[in-house]
Amino acid sequence: MVRFLIPFVAVVLFLLEPEFALFSPIDWGGETVYFVPRFVILYLIFISIYYSRKRACLYGLIFGLLYDVFYIDIIGLYSFLYPVVCFIAGSSVKFIHQHLSVTTILSLILVAIMEVVLYYFFYFIQFTTIPVGEFLSNRLLPTIIANLLFLIMLGWAFKYLINARVLQRAQDNS
Repeated sequence: MVRFLIPFVAVVLFLLEPEFALFSPIDWGGETVYFVPRFVILYLIFISIYYSRKRACLYGLIFGLLYDVFYIDIIGLYSFLYPVVCFIAGSSVKFIHQHLSVTTILSLILVAIMEVVLYYFFYFIQFTTIPVGEFLSNRLLPTIIANLLFLIMLGWAFKYLINARVLQRAQDNS
């Protein structure tokens, strides 16, 4: 049962992202701020750290391709970035403690790096023209704060679900 629950949660998060994106932009103190929900990649980072880097990279490829097909016109951008982020997260397990707070901080750092890479890619192909300072204050910071709130609410549930799968896998193998 838990075996199918992990990909099911990823699908649900993939479908929820655009629903939460409808709450953006927000006028805050006379400025318009944008936040981008990155629920799927945050979940995949948790899978990579607590379960399997290989499985997270595979899910990253699949959901990255789906994201490319359904949400943007450039095929391959998210298909490349999602597995790379999962690979980096899974590789960092050798150097970090797998505590929930450390995983949350690492997840937010990786999402921030991914957002910066996306910004510079879109800036390079002239898909966006907003200055870097405006991007950092009106998009990156609100995105990180919104995703931090998401992880505060559900990070423990992700860890619990993934740990349940790890325990189930260990019982199946013995």
